[in-house]
Amino acid sequence: MLRNWLQRHRNPFNFWIHLIGIPLAVTGVVLLFFLDWYWGVGAIVLGYLFQYVGHLVEGNDLGEWAAIKRMLGLPYVGISPRYQQAPDRA
Repeated sequence: MLRNWLQRHRNPFNFWIHLIGIPLAVTGVVLLFFLDWYWGVGAIVLGYLFQYVGHLVEGNDLGEWAAIKRMLGLPYVGISPRYQQAPDRA
């Protein structure tokens, strides 16, 4: 699972922005249910916005969006084409 995540986040900007966005979104869930819904929703939205921007830079679909597209049989970009390796030619 970690190897798949690392393959989808090879761009340094995308990797580091996720290290901010994921904890922010998770903190938003905690805030939403236990403290203040207003700040919770804001943290979730901001956390996902960071991740969205990271995937725009990377050139692939967000993980959740790719999963939805896959379930619906729609095309999706799992790993950015610029980071896909050409098959070995012997």
